[in-house]
Amino acid sequence: MRHQKNTRKLGRTSQHRDAMLANLVASLILHKRVKTTLAKAKAARPLAEKLVTLGKGGTLHDRRLAVAKIGQKDAVGKLFQEIAPGFKDRKGGYTRIVKLGPRDSDSAPVALLEWVDYVVEAEAAPKAEKAEKAEKADKPKKQKKSEE
Repeated sequence: MRHQKNTRKLGRTSQHRDAMLANLVASLILHKRVKTTLAKAKAARPLAEKLVTLGKGGTLHDRRLAVAKIGQKDAVGKLFQEIAPGFKDRKGGYTRIVKLGPRDSDSAPVALLEWVDYVVEAEAAPKAEKAEKAEKADKPKKQKKSEE
């Protein structure tokens, strides 16, 4: 029995699981949101939260520990320079998991793993464009003067 064994195995060896979760968290840092299965999102969340806590420390030792965990220097740089300072007043709960429903191919539950302060900017722009197009459609077209 697996009583009090809290690691999610995800059907992988420990090395494969650690590498996969490190890549998932690095993608989260670089892209600010990641679409993945619910089980992987739940497994990656504690790692992401601990890395933000390291980023808030900001020391060289913390940076080296973060590089050792995820292995991507560019992601660690972005974590320490952009993401962690944004959470300096927050004591925890840096990520959110939004359930999206089942995937079409295999019905696996899919979720979005994203930072709590992440705001979707792409949705605001199309609404503004639609409003401009509606205004243009409402205006009557000018008729050309006919020469008679």
